[in-house]
Amino acid sequence: MTTLKELAKLLNISVSTVSKALNDSHEISENTKRRVNELADKLNYKPNRIAQQLKSNKTKTIGVILPTVTNPFFAEVLHGIEMSATKHNYDIIVCLSDESLIKEKRSLELLSNGSVDGFIIAVARESQVEEQTTHINTAINNKIPVLMFDRVVNEIVCDKVVVDDFQSVYEATDYLIKKEKRKHILLVSNIEELSVGKLRIKGYQKAIEDANLKSNILKLSKVDDVEEHVYSYLQNNPNIDAIVSIDHITGIIAINMTKKTGKTIPGDLSVIGFGYEHTQLLSSPKISIIHQKAYEIGEMSVKLLIDNLQSDDHKLQTIVVPSELKLSESTK
Repeated sequence: MTTLKELAKLLNISVSTVSKALNDSHEISENTKRRVNELADKLNYKPNRIAQQLKSNKTKTIGVILPTVTNPFFAEVLHGIEMSATKHNYDIIVCLSDESLIKEKRSLELLSNGSVDGFIIAVARESQVEEQTTHINTAINNKIPVLMFDRVVNEIVCDKVVVDDFQSVYEATDYLIKKEKRKHILLVSNIEELSVGKLRIKGYQKAIEDANLKSNILKLSKVDDVEEHVYSYLQNNPNIDAIVSIDHITGIIAINMTKKTGKTIPGDLSVIGFGYEHTQLLSSPKISIIHQKAYEIGEMSVKLLIDNLQSDDHKLQTIVVPSELKLSESTK
C-alpha cells in the first residue's frame, strides 16, 4: 500500500506538503495539489483514516438524525447531505427517529461517544409536540456542533437551515386570490403541531386576512382518515374553490377527492400542495406545488456544519432557503 512518505519521495516534496495538498489546504498551490492528487490516484493511495482520526481527534464523520426517509422531502435532503459530505471528504452515519423522542435521544447518545464530529438533525414529531429537546442542548453543551434543519427549535442556539414556510404559503394563497380570483380557499393540514406546520398555517391566515376573506382550515391528526375527511368537507362545503395543502400527501389526496365530488380541476377548484418536482408526476392532473429545495437544504446544512467544525470563530447562522411556486395542471 502506498504511503504519504512514498508519495513525498516520488514528488520530491515534504510529507507535510503532500498531506496538506490531499486535504485541499489553502497553503498549497493549485499546481502542487494537482500533481499530488494525480500521483495519488495513479498509485491508488488510500489515507489511513484511523491514523488520521487519532492524530487530529476528528472522525471526519457527520451524524444525521431524520424523522423518516419515506417522506420524499427528507429522502431528497439526505441525498443532498450525502453528496455534499462526500465532496468535502466526510462520511455520514444516518439514524431514523421514526418521529420518536426516545429513539432520537438514543441516537444522539449513541453517536455522542466520539463516533461523529457533529450532527445534522430534523427534530422528531414527538420531541416537538412534547417540547422535550434538552437532549439536543446536552450535545451542544458537550461541545458537539449541531445543525437543525426544517423542523427547528427556536430556543436552541445552533446553526439552522430552514424553508421560508410562512412566506411560501402566503404567496401561494395570495396567487389563488389575486390571479385566479378564488374566494373560498381551504387549507388542509396534518402537521399543525410541528414548527413548520404552525408557520404555514400563519402564512395562509395572513393572506386570507389581507384579502378580507374567511378562512377555512381542515386540521387532521395522524390517525385520521385523510380521504374521508377531505371528501366530507368538500361535500359539506360546496363553495370551496381552491385548496392549499401544507404537506406532501394531502394535496394529491385533495385532487382525488375533488374529482370524486364531480368537480373539475382547475375549472371548478384549484389545488396547490407541497413537494418537489417528481411529486407532479404522481397525480392527474399534475399538481401545482410549493417546491422546497430539499437537495439544496442538504447541501447547505453540510456546508454550514463543516464551517463550524473547521473554524475557530464560526458565527452561528439561520439560513433561509427560498421555496418556489411551480404551477402545473391543477391551477389555472
